[in-house]
Amino acid sequence: MRWRANWRLIGPLIAAAVILVGATAYWIAHHSSPTHYVTAAVTRGDVVTTITASGTVNPVVTVEVGTYVSGTIEVLNCDYNTRVRKGQLCAKIDPRPYAVVVLQDQADLAAAKAQLIKDQAGLVYAKASHERADRLWKAGAISRDAVDSALDAYNQALALTGLDAAQIALKAAQLKAAQINLDYTNIVSPVDGTVVSRNVNVGQTVAASFQTPTLFLIATDLTKMQVDTNVSESDIGGAVEGAGASFTVDAFPDRTFHGRVSQVRQAPISVQNVITYDVVVTVANPNLLLKPGMTATVKIAKTQAKNVLRVPSQALRFTPSAKRGAAKTASDGQRVVWLERDGELVLILVTVGLGDGTFTEIKAGDLKPGDRVVTSESTTGREDKPQPAPTSTLHI
Repeated sequence: MRWRANWRLIGPLIAAAVILVGATAYWIAHHSSPTHYVTAAVTRGDVVTTITASGTVNPVVTVEVGTYVSGTIEVLNCDYNTRVRKGQLCAKIDPRPYAVVVLQDQADLAAAKAQLIKDQAGLVYAKASHERADRLWKAGAISRDAVDSALDAYNQALALTGLDAAQIALKAAQLKAAQINLDYTNIVSPVDGTVVSRNVNVGQTVAASFQTPTLFLIATDLTKMQVDTNVSESDIGGAVEGAGASFTVDAFPDRTFHGRVSQVRQAPISVQNVITYDVVVTVANPNLLLKPGMTATVKIAKTQAKNVLRVPSQALRFTPSAKRGAAKTASDGQRVVWLERDGELVLILVTVGLGDGTFTEIKAGDLKPGDRVVTSESTTGREDKPQPAPTSTLHI
């Protein structure tokens, strides 16, 4: 009896709960959340189409410093990041073997000069003998053969002094070559700049017999850099000298660097039958943030429309879910954008021009700067904040 009395009390409560759950489920299933729209402003600015390429940051001018002679590195005065002046000693090769050759050539030159002095004395005697023989011949005191012998001795002495003079010139040239080799043991900087690479250490032996080894790499001015980019052959037609360019590097992902195309090189680069061309972008580097060898992602301006009315390209791709057929009213060459005015969507027909993927130029249409075009819709039940128009990172 007690159980039946409790059921009379609990039964209505369970029935009410079931009805409440069912009503809630029905309301959720058939109730549509209000639609909210995400908007962006119509602005004036530049629309720029770009060529995207990858490249490497390099100094504008680099000089390879090598050695003309072989030997052991005895002194090393320059290291990475060393600021050098033209003519500054960076390294020295052991000069002793070359100094010995200089001494030998100096001795040879001195011996050649002494030989010339000796032969010049013999020439004086041979000349005197020849003149005396002539006088005696005229007096009938000697034979003709004696006169001819004296003349031959004179001519030989004269030729010998000429040979000695040639030997002196040869020995002097050999001495000069030996002195040049000795001077080449001093490795000096040919320019003002900064050492960006050092390939030797003290005690290391360098050999210059077949190819000049590179000991140092010196950048003349690190405040002026260039990006050597690889542009595909399908895009190279849009790359012209003087065009604006921007790029980013991994070291500063939130910073955009700006430069200009200084050279479009005609030499093709073929890698696995893929042809690219080197397009050089020069950029100022006053704070030395850019370092040689950095990988850059470059955008080169191809075509541009300056200070035009523009909308985010996403707005041209948006169609409200409740008005899917409205876009059919656009004629050829026209596009549709939607404005939100007083909570209602308004269809605007526009004529578009250049587009860069972020912005699209509006050539004609009932739009003005400050209007807010719809870019997407949301049914999350919360009010989405209007989205500001994105900004372009390429300034020309």
